[in-house]
Amino acid sequence: MNYATQHHIGNYQHTRTKTTTAIAPTVGRVRQLDAKTKGRKPSAERQAEIRTDSNAPNGILKCTFLPKLKTAQSVEACQKTERDFYKSLSKLAKHYRIEPMQTNSFKFPYNITLAMWDMENKVKRTNSNWDGFRLVKDSRKTYFIGEERYNTGTTLYYIPVVPLFKMLKDPKRKKTAQLLLSVCSYLYHIAQIPYYRQEESYLYWLYEMMNDWVEQDEETEETESYKSELKNAEYIGDRIEQKLFNRTNLKVFEQRLNRFKSVDMFDKECWQVACNAFALCTEYPNTTIFSNATLPEKDPYDDDENEIIGMEKYISFIADTKGWLYESLSDTINNEFNEYGAMEEPTISKRFDGSEIPTANLDFENRLFGLLNDLSGILYKYKTIEK
Repeated sequence: MNYATQHHIGNYQHTRTKTTTAIAPTVGRVRQLDAKTKGRKPSAERQAEIRTDSNAPNGILKCTFLPKLKTAQSVEACQKTERDFYKSLSKLAKHYRIEPMQTNSFKFPYNITLAMWDMENKVKRTNSNWDGFRLVKDSRKTYFIGEERYNTGTTLYYIPVVPLFKMLKDPKRKKTAQLLLSVCSYLYHIAQIPYYRQEESYLYWLYEMMNDWVEQDEETEETESYKSELKNAEYIGDRIEQKLFNRTNLKVFEQRLNRFKSVDMFDKECWQVACNAFALCTEYPNTTIFSNATLPEKDPYDDDENEIIGMEKYISFIADTKGWLYESLSDTINNEFNEYGAMEEPTISKRFDGSEIPTANLDFENRLFGLLNDLSGILYKYKTIEK
């Protein structure tokens, strides 16, 4: 099919406006970005919003239908669009196991408007990752393209390694730290979470920039403290990466789980995080965090040239999430992200045009992002109980 000949004649995706971000610390979890809303600006082709009172059909008749359908070339063309629409709608409803509203008794094009409104609301209630659908017309037929998306919620998924380094040196928590080491090795090797000491990573460049700034700035009372933080971030980062690189941590993952003895609630929480990670590793042995990474579609009516925040920029291992160095990194990231227009997120598109419908879903992403959140919370918690 030639996508260049497609025309979007219906769009029920959630409105996403320009990102305005500022990092705000979230106690015990990954860091949140303070944003109004993120992502795309409203499309000029968006379907008019449907509002209903007590009588849904009356409400639907008041809305303005899209110009593409208003100016249909002929009765035959309208009839074909209508037939294609209901065929595609049937496939979409079957895929998501939904009983669609019977709208055949309404005249064209109001039957289509009402059916789309009904389907959008029903799928949204049954699928937490539902992001909307488009009704597309190419040179041959009219059909739906549905989209499922994991909404990252303007969150920085940064996993600090300094607490893990300290935990490994804590005699009371060494076994716990080894268990979390297996979790982080899974994230490093299989899930492929970027590591800040890798030269190709986004945070590596930021740490290097911070180092250059300190070296080039005039000497102050804080200069030595700044240099010390940078050296610790480099030293600890290299030491932990050496340990993560050792795949023995993966080979003994299950053994560490089975032999682990919890002594308090903190240990139990660590064990549960490890169990969740091991389950993911077992069920998705070759799946990475970027498996379904998809850049938002560029709006042809949007002249905004702002870049898109890639997933590798807001998901990473990091040295620490406290101190001058992290605050400086936060300010830099915040300033950069403010210039961006949208975020890359895990997304699956499904075409209901008669071809085979993918069975893929975002179960892996739902669980992995939850794991990153919990792991960050555990490491943050250790920083508080070690004092």
